[in-house]
Amino acid sequence: MPIRPEHVFLYPIDWPQLSHLVRFVRAGGRCEHCARPYGQRVFHMGDGRWWNKSRSYWRIGDGRRDRRPTENILDSGKWTPAVLACAHLNHDPSDSALNQLAALCPRCHMMYDGPEHRRRR
Repeated sequence: MPIRPEHVFLYPIDWPQLSHLVRFVRAGGRCEHCARPYGQRVFHMGDGRWWNKSRSYWRIGDGRRDRRPTENILDSGKWTPAVLACAHLNHDPSDSALNQLAALCPRCHMMYDGPEHRRRR
């Protein structure tokens, strides 16, 4: 996710390198919560279930294996590109300790940050 211009001063000067280290070296190009692979189009149902093409089975929102959906997947499913963001687990952009950072896909990032967003609103 892009950094807002008014928040740039909160991030360390080496943020691009830190973000790359977390997303691609430590996490191996996969979301650390649900295991969606970076750079691939992922077929998902919209409720967190997605098709893991490399393993040939369905996964649920937290990355565990799931049964095949019972509804018509062609009607309710859709393709989206999987990207990764480097998320601050403690919601503090000035704390860039590696144990406070996680590689998350947009869905997991919003699910994780949702309570904090509602609190701030």
